[in-house]
Amino acid sequence: MNAPGTRIADFIPPAVRARLKDLRLTSRRAVGLQGLGLHHSRSRGAGLEFAQYRAYEPGDELRQIDWKLYARSDRFFVREAERESPLAAWLLIDASASMAQEDKARPGWSRLAAAKGLAACVAELALRQGDRFGLVALRDDGVRLLAPGAGLRQRDRFLLELHGLEARGQWPSPEKLRPLWERIGAGDLVVLLSDGFDEGAIDVMTRLAAARREVLTVRILTAEERDFPFSGGHRFHDPETGEELLGDGAAMRAQFLARFTQARLELDARLDSSGIRHAEYVLDQPLDLPLRRLFGARDAAEYA
Repeated sequence: MNAPGTRIADFIPPAVRARLKDLRLTSRRAVGLQGLGLHHSRSRGAGLEFAQYRAYEPGDELRQIDWKLYARSDRFFVREAERESPLAAWLLIDASASMAQEDKARPGWSRLAAAKGLAACVAELALRQGDRFGLVALRDDGVRLLAPGAGLRQRDRFLLELHGLEARGQWPSPEKLRPLWERIGAGDLVVLLSDGFDEGAIDVMTRLAAARREVLTVRILTAEERDFPFSGGHRFHDPETGEELLGDGAAMRAQFLARFTQARLELDARLDSSGIRHAEYVLDQPLDLPLRRLFGARDAAEYA
């Protein structure tokens, strides 16, 4: 039994986890450097040279099950093998106060909860491929970092870090971001999970991209931001600055939606100009939808 906080089901719904088997974690920079459709690495995965057995988990491919061992033990085990890949995936999570925002229609499912789920999904993809994965939590009280590693123990450490992560404060100051520039190496894959509009977050992405790191981002929005369903007098509160705005929701709706749509388009243009792949996730959508968009799954439209 897994320790508290390390159960994959706490972060990824079973149906979503089962769908992940159709996705592959890929790096365009690695493809360009090596001229191959997928990167290569020396790590445990579904390769050719046998390395070890591990217990079967939902979502594993049936072809990896050792049926002879099942006949002897009456338990399912999966064969892991040695294969080649240099990929290290860094999951950067915005843990500032605005990430605690959620929709009234779904209490408990905040932007941060979605970010944790998405991070766990990418870690699961890396684990299945034998790639390394690490975590960086970004908040103004400091940068919390879990260096990339591979295997089930790394996943347990990764999930424990996610479990204890809370949203508070603001984006970290530039001097506190030094570990990013020191630790994220050439050829590494960076995935930033954030509400996306903080200039500090944009600066991190563009600076990493300019340093020839491959950067992807998922902008996490609430359904209320997308739809602005408010009516009557309403008090809007910024959790990071404390600023408040009073107004009539219905009267403000058209102007807010127009300005919000324009802001998203302008941000997308900035990301495109820096070569940063991006996707948007709204809290009422399937969790794997932005990953399907980022990694080119043909069936992404089915989940929109």
